[in-house]
Amino acid sequence: MRRSMVFEFPAASLSLRRVMLCMLGLWLTGLALQVQALTLELRQAQATVMVQGHTTRQTVSLPYHWDRHHVGQQGEAIFELPFELKEPPGELMGLYVPRLGNAYEVWLNGTLLQQNGDLQNYNGADFAKAPRYIEISPGLLSNRNLFRIHIRSDIGRRGGLAPMTLGPHDEVYRLYLRDYRWRSTGSLVVVIGSLFICLVAMALWATQVDVAANGRFKRDSLYFTAGMAELCWAVSVSNAIIENPPLPWPLWGVVILLASTAWILSMILFCVEVAGWSRHAATPWLRRWLAVLLVSSAAAAAGSLVYGYPVAMTLLYAAAGLTSVVFVVLFFRKAVRGGSPPHTIVAVALLLNTVVGFRDLYEFRFSESYGGNTLLRYSSVLFGLTLGYIVITRFRTASSQARDLMANMAARIAQKQEELAQTYQRLEGLAREQERAAERTRILRDMHDGVGSHISSAIRQLESGRATQDEVLNTLRDSLDQLKLSIDAMNLPAGDITALIANLRYRLEPRFKASDIELQWDVDLVPILPRIDHKAMRQLQFMVYEALSNVLQHAHASVLRIELRGTPEGGAQLQVIDNGCGFDPDRVKRSGLSSLQERAAAIGVGLVILGTPGHTVVKIVLG
Repeated sequence: MRRSMVFEFPAASLSLRRVMLCMLGLWLTGLALQVQALTLELRQAQATVMVQGHTTRQTVSLPYHWDRHHVGQQGEAIFELPFELKEPPGELMGLYVPRLGNAYEVWLNGTLLQQNGDLQNYNGADFAKAPRYIEISPGLLSNRNLFRIHIRSDIGRRGGLAPMTLGPHDEVYRLYLRDYRWRSTGSLVVVIGSLFICLVAMALWATQVDVAANGRFKRDSLYFTAGMAELCWAVSVSNAIIENPPLPWPLWGVVILLASTAWILSMILFCVEVAGWSRHAATPWLRRWLAVLLVSSAAAAAGSLVYGYPVAMTLLYAAAGLTSVVFVVLFFRKAVRGGSPPHTIVAVALLLNTVVGFRDLYEFRFSESYGGNTLLRYSSVLFGLTLGYIVITRFRTASSQARDLMANMAARIAQKQEELAQTYQRLEGLAREQERAAERTRILRDMHDGVGSHISSAIRQLESGRATQDEVLNTLRDSLDQLKLSIDAMNLPAGDITALIANLRYRLEPRFKASDIELQWDVDLVPILPRIDHKAMRQLQFMVYEALSNVLQHAHASVLRIELRGTPEGGAQLQVIDNGCGFDPDRVKRSGLSSLQERAAAIGVGLVILGTPGHTVVKIVLG
């Protein structure tokens, strides 16, 4: 018994579940049927139409496309749409109208529900672009009801009335919101995206500059044509969301048609650049034909929107469409026969846009549909994507070339650096060798001019037999002092005048004492003079030595005074003063004086010599 109860209980539970599911399904079905019963699509109307002073009344089926029924004319129409309800609804209702206008009033049972625009002011604001949704409170509805729609329609602005949907708020608002997002919000996104792509393309066109063979700057026309196409497309699509245009109608309509035509022509020129046909023999003729189409679009817009001949716009669309078809065939053929990846991608985008464009052309120019939405504004986004792909591809190519260039430059720089290092080493070796040679030359010159000349003088004195032993001995001592000073000159610090005088005192003071000459030192600590380099220090040393040597050999002085002072200008002044017999510098021509003047001129210092009996001064002014 227990086993039988165990096996029977699941069967009963399964049957209960089936019954519950069936009841739930019936409830949902009844609810759906109830909602469907409350949702009405109103398509039949009594229309009172007023055109050029004539009034007609007739029964019409919606949609009522004004431009189809009244070609090139403006006017008004009143649509009366009666409908019945089994019972007044107890919830909030909604009315969804895909398109009506250009200006309109919506009445329900004598109550004005919504109004947009001035019914008497033609060519004013256009409210037929966006779908409309109207909330209806339950108290406004009864068993028998009447909608009364009053519209004003302008020439060439897609005025009229689409089928209306009445039903519960949630259901109808969902239909309206989907249509609004598709037509209005989507158009706004396309406009913003097109303007962004336009700015990027124009920035690339303005900044990516190459230098042509003739030296002129050259910019890439691909970016310019793409930027112009996106700008024209943004202006064209903006018409779908601008109810109050910045220019009066029909001038605004002419601008929109010009922008649409310019978009087609700019896209063709963009594709010419992608395919590399800019230098083709037929390209100038193509540009001329596109210019003719652009000028013709202004005439077609005026004929259609101002004078009421829509066939002019139809002919323009036919010419532009035929041009596009021929170009697409040639462009796609080139892509199939081995075009570049960007060429192939643009060809696919161009083909899809051409197909969508013909669909829109049929939908809006030839079919009786009203209230639909163009698809070309969304398929045109493919061109923006292809432009982005082209930019990324070019950027990657340019980056790869830049990396290769940088690698080559780095290798060449490293090679040049190595060559420069080797050259520098050779030059450094040559410079050191030149310095050593110059130093050897200087030492030899100093020994020749100083030590050599003194030894030569001593030899001549001995050969003559007239010189005394003291005279020969002084000459040899001068030679020895000269040799010591030449050696000391190698280690003199540049610009240190005080050290130079101290070194001379160390070398020559014993000789002055041996000659019974009182040596007076009045030397200040002078700052180092930067412009007196090692070479100038050697010249200055021999100048001072020459002045001191003249005192020892010729002055017969008893007092020798050496003064060193700093000057306010940052220089120094050195004076060698003795109380000897003196001489006239202008009359006495000695080799020592000439040597002093030559060395002073060589290092750019001032030299003043004053010789009077009992007072001789040799003054050296260092800047």
